Amino acid sequence: MARLRDKVSIVTGGGTGIGEATCHRFAEEGAKVAIFDFNAEAGEATAAALKGRGFDALFVKADVSREADVEAAVAAVLARWGTIDILVNNAAIPGVNKFAHEVAVAEWDLVFAINVRGPFLCTKHVVPTMMQAGRGAIVNFSSIYGLIGNDDLPPYHAAKGAVLMMTKTDAMCYARHGIRVNAVHPGSTKTPLFLKAGETYPGGLDVYLDMMKQKHPLTLGEPIDVANCVLFLASDEARFVTGASLVCDGGYTAQ
Repeated sequence: MARLRDKVSIVTGGGTGIGEATCHRFAEEGAKVAIFDFNAEAGEATAAALKGRGFDALFVKADVSREADVEAAVAAVLARWGTIDILVNNAAIPGVNKFAHEVAVAEWDLVFAINVRGPFLCTKHVVPTMMQAGRGAIVNFSSIYGLIGNDDLPPYHAAKGAVLMMTKTDAMCYARHGIRVNAVHPGSTKTPLFLKAGETYPGGLDVYLDMMKQKHPLTLGEPIDVANCVLFLASDEARFVTGASLVCDGGYTAQ
């Protein structure tokens, strides 16, 4: 299939997990894929895997919380392909699992630097090219925890809520330029980070997975499940969709 034929895409945090799965789905649908990741080993591995399948891919090491890194990374994509059609702001960290009164300012700021400033900086430096072209699609990663509360990870919840409102505002600001901006809200997804966290749960990973499955009426998600939702929002099939929240959580928030 070729739902993204000849489109140039950027996926931040594309080295592992949902970002990696998104890179593969985009490439399979005809896109050229630029992988931005702070983890050079993971990012290079994703790029190599795509190239090994015959796809056009580029890895650029970038810390999305640093404007100089983002500006240089976007310039590298433009030097390679001359345009940018799709931006996926996926890179994020969970941060510390403490209640608010226990969180240090530096711990709070780190989560916001990557999870909120990162999407802002990438949007800031990609949007001018999209405006010039009169088209573009941006997909921001929020979370079910940008929609509902829970008794953990206060900085993460707050950051993901901020991403949702940034999505809605940017959708209104850039609609006149033909640029769509939408958010995805994944539930628990079996990424390497999620599974690693489960290994520290009392009773071990299997107990953790059984506990989490009970919260998701369908079951836990796989990275490909979320990647397919991102693919839809990035494609022209979603040409009438902007400022929207696509919840992909196995029914978690429907309860």
